[in-house]
Amino acid sequence: MSTPSPNPSVAVANDDATDISRVTTEDVVSLAHQGSNLSFDPASPQRFLNREISWLAFNRRVIEEAQNRRHPLFERVRFLSISASNLDEFYMVRVAGLMGMVRAGVTTASSDGLTPAEQLAKVDETARALIGDQQRIWGELHAELRNEGISVVTDEEIGPRDREFLDRQFADQIFPVLTPLAIDPAHPFPFIPNLGFTIAVQLTNKRANKSFSALIPVPPQLKRFIRLPDAAPKDVRIIPLEHVIALYFHRLFPGHEVSGWGMFRLLRDSDVEIEEEAEDLVLLFETLLKRRRRGSVIHMKCSASMPETLRQFIAEHLDLDDSEIVIVENLMGLSDLSKLILPERPDLLFKPYNPRFPERIRDHGGDCFAAIREKDLIVHHPFESFDTVVQFIRQAAADPDVVAIKQTLYRTSSDSPIVSALVEAAESGKSVTALVELKARFDEAANIKWARDLERAGVQVVYGFIALKTHAKISLVVRREGGQLATYCHFGTGNYHPNTAKIYTDLSLFSAEPALGRDAAQLFNFITGYAEPVALEKLAMSPLTLRGRLIEGIQQEIMHARAGKPAHIWVKLNSLVDPGMIDGLYRASQAGVKIELIVRGICCLRPGVPGLSDNIRVKSIVGRFLEHGRIVCFGNGRDLPHKDAKVYISSADWMPRNLDRRVETLVPIENPTVHQQVLDQIMVAQLKDQAQSWYMEPDGRYVRDSHSEDSDAFSAHTYFMTNPSLSGRGRALKMQNTAKRR
Repeated sequence: MSTPSPNPSVAVANDDATDISRVTTEDVVSLAHQGSNLSFDPASPQRFLNREISWLAFNRRVIEEAQNRRHPLFERVRFLSISASNLDEFYMVRVAGLMGMVRAGVTTASSDGLTPAEQLAKVDETARALIGDQQRIWGELHAELRNEGISVVTDEEIGPRDREFLDRQFADQIFPVLTPLAIDPAHPFPFIPNLGFTIAVQLTNKRANKSFSALIPVPPQLKRFIRLPDAAPKDVRIIPLEHVIALYFHRLFPGHEVSGWGMFRLLRDSDVEIEEEAEDLVLLFETLLKRRRRGSVIHMKCSASMPETLRQFIAEHLDLDDSEIVIVENLMGLSDLSKLILPERPDLLFKPYNPRFPERIRDHGGDCFAAIREKDLIVHHPFESFDTVVQFIRQAAADPDVVAIKQTLYRTSSDSPIVSALVEAAESGKSVTALVELKARFDEAANIKWARDLERAGVQVVYGFIALKTHAKISLVVRREGGQLATYCHFGTGNYHPNTAKIYTDLSLFSAEPALGRDAAQLFNFITGYAEPVALEKLAMSPLTLRGRLIEGIQQEIMHARAGKPAHIWVKLNSLVDPGMIDGLYRASQAGVKIELIVRGICCLRPGVPGLSDNIRVKSIVGRFLEHGRIVCFGNGRDLPHKDAKVYISSADWMPRNLDRRVETLVPIENPTVHQQVLDQIMVAQLKDQAQSWYMEPDGRYVRDSHSEDSDAFSAHTYFMTNPSLSGRGRALKMQNTAKRR
């Protein structure tokens, strides 16, 4: 560990990844928000920013990445697609919740002082602006795609050769699965599923001269875009499905004339509520999932081409008013834009990145247990391979000396190697326990399937608590060694999901520390048998001790500041919402504690407000990889970074649900090498990042780092991709240190 500087500091990348020079954060952080003229009572609700508006500000940063020319064109299209998908989920859950409260007459104000109706009005205004910007940016990206020989065309831009191709496509692939539905007294308005596309048509029967309306629900099994025959090697033309269907209205409605048509898309309330006395959680969730598909409509998008009379006709049948309808000028369903990304154009994508595998495990011939016994190991995903986690579980499943495996499963993939390994272990006679969290939103159906597959293999499956969601990521392996039982643990900040592990930045700690093993065993007993842990030695956990451990750490830094000692807090989170934790940070700032927060998404704390949060800086990193790991660092009477600092990794964000209504973990990092990697390498690089950083102002707005467009702007993601981590380097690090001493 190098000598600490007197100020909060960051690493500068050089040829030696483990040797860091120092510069103060004032050299790299934009302080545009200092000197704020915000004026309010520090004890008033105004000290908090609104959660929903803060989330929309995060999605604004995602949208901005679609215009970031540092990214290849297809990646910018992907960012726009992600922002649209994010906004869909926001409406289905958060907006639906606000609308439910308004309809129920709830007037209780949120922590920032706004009633549900006031929040809904602000959200609607902000979200509509975002939707408009998404459409505008798609127009810009489409123009750039055309310059690259990739065009999204309409039915008016196709020629005779294209029509011959589409004739066959429509007859063979589309027509058989379409079901046109007339709407009249004999044909009531049909149920339209959540996220479903529907084409609405105004028709006139030529023979009877009778007008009526019809709907064409578009089955999700059909391709959203159809690629037309290439006119030239670098002339790719793609037509949206709705424009293909419009070409063949005469086939769907023979003898009728179309006087107008358009497309609409519904979003329904997709949150679920759990009954406390539910007897069978699996059956309950199966029922709730069916109910979700029929949830109340809370939002409708209509194409601008749809005649107003047709739009009003649909709105009346769905009981929607104008405040719940958005007119889309361009393409509907921008969340589908990722389907336009062509594998034959790698020049428009990020250069492929192959994650490293920890060298220390290779040094031990691939034996994970031997590598972990040597000392703790932390793996930084996606820069280091998730295969490390998979290999750990697979080795445990195949090892005859392993007697038990315990595992939490919150989210995983459809072909999960973790689940396969647990099945293999159970079938070989090992005691295997899996906590399958059914309350993982939008993954409930997949988790029900995995639970049943595991049970069939002989795994003891539990579903945790009805009132608490189990969000902790833990594996516990019990192994016979020398006539005794040894425990090996994995604690993660991310999910056991090999696909998201390629794009989410997360941390995986492997340890054979007996105290951590004992704590992990108590935590599993809490989940499976409601046995509340007694005197945990190392871990802190929600909902019992995690909040208290964090408050204690903040209070200790306040005491250091008052004693005239260095006082520093560094925190990396996805979301900071909890009023109690925010007020704790405010008190620390007022006491003189220097606080650096890296909050990717929602942040309800106002930084840089004189007299309230002068000493707090907030930044958000949005880039190639999704920042997901949670890290908490307390200076412990030292300037950060320092070898004596208290460092933790966690599965929990600082939100009321994580601290009070979930099972979460806060894991101390005590091994010197792992401590140095998390604090001096990961946190320092994140604080130094310029290329993908945004800085938060007191009013909740964000501004890009002033150096973000410099050709040499420091990128934490590039640094992690090009510099090996410390704890997994094995002999290579030892040889390097030996060479230095010489």
